[in-house]
Amino acid sequence: MYPAEIVLPMKAELTDHGFEELQSATAVDSALEKKGTTLVMINSVCGCSAGSARPGVLMAVSATNKKPDQLTTTFAGYDLDAVKKVREHLLPFPPSSPAIALFKDGQLVHMIERHQIEGRPAQVIAGNLMAAFEEYC
Repeated sequence: MYPAEIVLPMKAELTDHGFEELQSATAVDSALEKKGTTLVMINSVCGCSAGSARPGVLMAVSATNKKPDQLTTTFAGYDLDAVKKVREHLLPFPPSSPAIALFKDGQLVHMIERHQIEGRPAQVIAGNLMAAFEEYC
């Protein structure tokens, strides 16, 4: 498990912008049981999370009025039970962090895996998400 002093500033990048932390399996299930759309960002300490995933997610939710009803996040290597539960909802996709998933009425409708984040600028991630928001939100 990563130390809090490393993780907390990375969590704050999202929570300071209205993302709700999912820190337990129960919190994950509660979030995904709600009607409407829910964005789940599996945050990570890696460089692609810092350079592309978090900035891309923030660009997407701030650049459009059509966005998910709920913005949520959990942290790989820190929120262990929550991440495990999110990954159950992401099957058949393999574990990935960072990862960005959009659910509608509890069903996975859009997924961005780590291999789709690595090496891509934040603007590409944002564009991908805004297209999904347009379709599903």
